[in-house]
Amino acid sequence: MAATRTATVTWNGNLASGSGTVTAGSSDLFTDLPVSWAARTEGPEGQTSPEELLAAAHASCFSMALSVGLDRAGTPPDHLHVSATVTFDKVGDDWTVTMSQLDVVGVVPGLDAAGFDAAAEAAKSGCPISRALAGNVELSVSATLEDEHE
Repeated sequence: MAATRTATVTWNGNLASGSGTVTAGSSDLFTDLPVSWAARTEGPEGQTSPEELLAAAHASCFSMALSVGLDRAGTPPDHLHVSATVTFDKVGDDWTVTMSQLDVVGVVPGLDAAGFDAAAEAAKSGCPISRALAGNVELSVSATLEDEHE
């Protein structure tokens, strides 16, 4: 069964001085988030960007893939904290998403660091957002296993 999700953007003006808003269509969880070219290439200054939204999508997708992989292996996580850093840079004449770096810290009883690294690598390769980016964007993951008593 296929799932579809929607979002809409309203843009005003040209690229350099214009601005817009992005709204979640499927969930209605956010409306009229401001977005601009400057938020992509300079500082966010209270605005979002496609790259920030991509980082959120990648971090959440990866956390789900890692959670299910760990659970299937018999070592369900107590806690996972995932961050994604998406790099947007000029390549030749074109602005391009060049990299998505995932960082995960987890508490996973019964699993050692090597097992956690292997599970993180598998989740990086297997999550649907990673598969959508593969071949176009450099993907990497750093995994840190915490002691459950920390």
